[in-house]
Amino acid sequence: MTRESSASPLIFGGDASSPRAALPVLPPLALYIHIPWCVRKCPYCDFNSHTASPVLPEEEYVDALLADLDQDLHAVHGRELSSIFFGGGTPSLFSADSLGRLLKGVEQRIPFASDIEITLEANPGTFEQDKFVAYQKLGINRLSIGIQSFQQEKLQALGRIHNGDEAVRAAGMARQAGFDNFNLDLMHGLPNQSLDDALADLRTAIALKPTHLSWYQLTLEPNTVFWNQPPTLPEDDTLWDIQEAGQALLAEHGYAQYEVSAYALPGRPARHNLNYWSFGDFIGIGAGAHGKLSHPDGRIVRTWKTRLPKDYLNPAKSFLAGEKALGNDEMPFEFLMNALRLTEGVESRLYPERTGMPLESLAEGRREAEQSGLLQVEPSRLVATMRGQLFLNDLLQKFLT
Repeated sequence: MTRESSASPLIFGGDASSPRAALPVLPPLALYIHIPWCVRKCPYCDFNSHTASPVLPEEEYVDALLADLDQDLHAVHGRELSSIFFGGGTPSLFSADSLGRLLKGVEQRIPFASDIEITLEANPGTFEQDKFVAYQKLGINRLSIGIQSFQQEKLQALGRIHNGDEAVRAAGMARQAGFDNFNLDLMHGLPNQSLDDALADLRTAIALKPTHLSWYQLTLEPNTVFWNQPPTLPEDDTLWDIQEAGQALLAEHGYAQYEVSAYALPGRPARHNLNYWSFGDFIGIGAGAHGKLSHPDGRIVRTWKTRLPKDYLNPAKSFLAGEKALGNDEMPFEFLMNALRLTEGVESRLYPERTGMPLESLAEGRREAEQSGLLQVEPSRLVATMRGQLFLNDLLQKFLT
C-alpha cells in the first residue's frame, strides 16, 4: 500500500464525537485455521474443541474452509500472508493429504510471503513419524507441541492422552522429521504441584532444546469441568515462587521472555503471535475462528465464525456468525490489551498507524497509568513496567472509556 495524503477521508466508529483517519498503510496479514476436533476434551480446556468421531469429515471440512476463505478475500486488499497457524482442537489429527490440499487452495487465493511461517499445533498422542515428515514437506515449518507436563500424575489430572515418555519422544520425532523450529506448551500451577515439580518439568523441556517455550499458569475457565469441579491448586505463595524460579531458569538457558507467557531463543519468537500482539490483521476460518481485519478507509472489524462443526459444515448455514466494527471509544483498550502483553511493548507510532487514532487519544489513560507505576514513562514506546505486567488488568482499566 502507498501512504495516503493528509487529506484522506475520515470515518467514525462507535464514538462519533472523535474522527478516525483512514489508515496510511494496512498491517501485516496472517491466517488462522481452526480444526475443532480432539481425541478427548481436556477438563481445563475452554477452546472450541469437540471429541472426534472414528472417521473425520476431512474432505468436507477442507472444502468448507476454502469456501469460508473465499468470503473473506475482500479484506485482503492486495496483501500477502506473513504467517499461517493451524490451531484446535488437534490439527495433527488431519492427514497430510488434507492439509496439503488446503494449503494449495489457500496459496491459490492469497500469495505467501517468501519467508512465511506456517505453524501446526500437535499433541504427543497423535505423533506418527511418517505423517510429520509429510507435514514438513508441505511447507509447514513450525510445530507447537502440547506437552503441559512430563509427570504422569499431572498428565492424568489434566486429562491428557499422552504420557511423559511420549512427550519426550514427540520432540525428538519433530526434529527427525526436519523441524528445526518448534514450541513446547507447558503449564504450571497444576493440581498439587510443588516448586520442585514445576522446575523438573521445565528442566526436561529445556533439555529437549525447543526454539520456543510457552509456559503459562493453569487458570480455571467457565464452562469447563475444572470450573464446576475445581481441583486443589497450589497456594499463591507457591505460585509466586514457581514463577520467579522458572523465569530465572529459562533466562539462564537463553530463553528470553518477550510476552507474558512466551519465551524464545534469539531470533525465534512466534511471528504469528507477534502479529496478534502488535495489532496486525488475521483472517480466521474454521468452526468458531475469530478474525480481525482492517480496511483502507479506517474500518477495523472483528469477525467470528459459526461455532459447532455440524453447523459449519451445513451448506444451509452461514460461515459468518457475527462481526463488529470497532468504535473509537474501544480502540485504546483493543490495541493495548494486545501490545502491553509484550515485555518490550511497542513503539508509540504503531498506535496511530494501526488504529487511525491520534496518539493524544491515549493521553489521559497514559498519564494515570504512569502515575500509578504501571506504565513506563517513555514517550517513544508504550510499555508496561514490571508491576504493570503483573497487574495487566489494572493497567488496561486506565484505558477504558
